[in-house]
Amino acid sequence: MKTDLENLDKMLAVWNTTDETEKRGLTEAALEHNVHFVDPNHNIIGREAFLKMVEQVQKQVPGAVYSRASEINVQNNHCRYHWAIHLNGKLLMPGFDVTEVNDVGKIVKVIGFFGELER
Repeated sequence: MKTDLENLDKMLAVWNTTDETEKRGLTEAALEHNVHFVDPNHNIIGREAFLKMVEQVQKQVPGAVYSRASEINVQNNHCRYHWAIHLNGKLLMPGFDVTEVNDVGKIVKVIGFFGELER
């Protein structure tokens, strides 16, 4: 399961770099070629679409810092964890992801939720 966790960290690191070569290397290492990423604003398939989405979001919120805000809970090739986006030290948005990894630990699906789940 160590590879799964490393790949989740690599995917998060993609959001925090503007170096195109580094972004591509992290993406290729962590995500399957046909990764499916869905959140309230996106529903994309493939590494190229993922890279384009990250670039667009980085342009919309330059300087934002993306971080994991919880431990990672793993069961049966699925992971769940909380994340946060900060800008200038202020919380912009908390969120929650459920990801699916294949048997070698590469990410095949990300389902992202914005905000906190209210009771």
